[in-house]
Amino acid sequence: MPRLAIVYLSTQGNTQMMAEAIAKGARERHLEVDVNNFYEWDPKDVVNYDAIAIGSSTFYYTILEPINKFIDELVELGIDEKIGVAFGSYGWSGEAPVKIAEKLRSAGVTVIDPVLRIQYKPNEKDLLECNRLGKDLAEKVKEKMKKE
Repeated sequence: MPRLAIVYLSTQGNTQMMAEAIAKGARERHLEVDVNNFYEWDPKDVVNYDAIAIGSSTFYYTILEPINKFIDELVELGIDEKIGVAFGSYGWSGEAPVKIAEKLRSAGVTVIDPVLRIQYKPNEKDLLECNRLGKDLAEKVKEKMKKE
């Protein structure tokens, strides 16, 4: 069964809510999903997954530094040709998910749009959008695996 690693850093729990909704959608499409705060992940384990979803709150117009370093470690280990998504919550500006997507794309990851940016606490509609992204990601992973 294809596997998805969801790695996030959430300062107030909002990005975590998004991560869990993405996981639910991917599981509904029969992906094996592990979702954890980035502190619980080792980049060496994440690179063994078929797909990667990375989320961060926006802090001072950018990605939270621990997640930024985590992504750099993933890139060093080699994540090209994987499928991924970027997501995160924000209060004022919301650049973190966009910057995550840019870093993943430059590392050779096929990033699925939309890059999810949700202001403050996700509402029911927002969580449905996260769920849909998880389902879309699962379908893309399955398509890729059929071609291999």
